[in-house]
Amino acid sequence: MNNHEIDYKLQGEEMQCVEIELDPQEAVIAEPGSFMMMTDGITMQTLFGDGKQSGFMDKLFTAGKRLLTGENLFMTVYTNDSKQKRQVTFAAPYAGKIIPMDLYRLGGKIICQKDSFLCAAKGVSVGVEFQKKLGTGLFGGEGFIMQKLEGDGMAFVHSGGHVIERNLVTGEILKVDTGCIVAFTSTVHYDIQFIGGVKNTLFGGEGVFYATLRGPGKVWIQTLPISRLAGRILAYGSGKRKEEGSILGGLGNILDGDGI
Repeated sequence: MNNHEIDYKLQGEEMQCVEIELDPQEAVIAEPGSFMMMTDGITMQTLFGDGKQSGFMDKLFTAGKRLLTGENLFMTVYTNDSKQKRQVTFAAPYAGKIIPMDLYRLGGKIICQKDSFLCAAKGVSVGVEFQKKLGTGLFGGEGFIMQKLEGDGMAFVHSGGHVIERNLVTGEILKVDTGCIVAFTSTVHYDIQFIGGVKNTLFGGEGVFYATLRGPGKVWIQTLPISRLAGRILAYGSGKRKEEGSILGGLGNILDGDGI
């Protein structure tokens, strides 16, 4: 194996964190802002990209691609410089689950939603995966520009709500809301499909397109995408009620004190 071998322990239920145990000289890379705590003996170093690029132009090109996924230009490396085992802990940014992924057992490559990467063993490459089809690019929404994690070490991604894992056999198709996809193995074929039907398009409330995942391979689906959660918070924060279109909408606001 080329990547550092790390041990880990997940803690928590809805707001999880992952504790990484590092042997002497082992290291883990993480996105800025995910750090929670660490024991004495671990040193931090900020790198341009994921630390695997050699030349300046290679680093610059990788940084430009990372900007497209909304990620930071830099990553932080945590190295155990002591002579004993040490621990460093990273926390998920919102309620959901942390998914440990052994890239060695998953074919060496995982495609995941942008912003879902949390941390990984040093040596894992964090890049960008573009969906090549024109239809996917125009209508894929959250699923057009995705992250790819490559290597043979452990990587950790986070999701919103509960996570469902599905193993798709060859030719099996799963239709999913684009925002609900967390990750899938490189053998899974990803595409965008038009829902169809005038009533579905105008009144369905689920968007005009959904993603299709065709096996073979493994997929991870989340129940609460952060975009959906943010949309609900903004809707309720604007002072508008769910019942506004009903007869009791105005009365409900008065009873709640919103109309006083």
